[in-house]
Amino acid sequence: MSQGILLYGPPASGKDTITTALCEHNEIYSAFKRLKVGSGRTDGYRMGTAEQLVELEARGDVIYRNDRYGNIYLVDRPGLVQAMQDGSIPILHLGQVAGIETMVDEFPASWSSVLLWCSRESTAVRSKGRGDSDTEARLAAWDATARDVEASSDFDWDLRLDTDAMSPTEAAQEIDLLIRHGI
Repeated sequence: MSQGILLYGPPASGKDTITTALCEHNEIYSAFKRLKVGSGRTDGYRMGTAEQLVELEARGDVIYRNDRYGNIYLVDRPGLVQAMQDGSIPILHLGQVAGIETMVDEFPASWSSVLLWCSRESTAVRSKGRGDSDTEARLAAWDATARDVEASSDFDWDLRLDTDAMSPTEAAQEIDLLIRHGI
């Protein structure tokens, strides 16, 4: 059965950095590039059009849709199938527990769910440090993530990591252990 990693956490909790560390650790891992319809940052996304969105929705190929920061972010079935070819393990970044639950329910694979966490203060510092022009929106997203985690307190995470207390390399090693050994 295909495998995938679902990373969840507030903005600036280390999703991109830890994904990079995992991919450098073992070439079996790959960052899944969600389809983005909108503007702004393009790095790490497959940019799409409103027409593509309509076509994917008409075929039932949108597994999960998230509207945030004035853009639409999609996990699409064709993109995910391609990402899992040849035994590759895609790493998906999702912004809501509902997205993780949808992935597990709607796409047949062995999914590992990982909650990355950092303080609100760390999100502010990291966001400003990387030059985000929308730090206030990211702090609002941190607040929404905290509410989502609280509301989903019964969700059974495979792994929880505090990125204020560990390096990205240490976090990547913990995730790799989970995938390889179920630890």
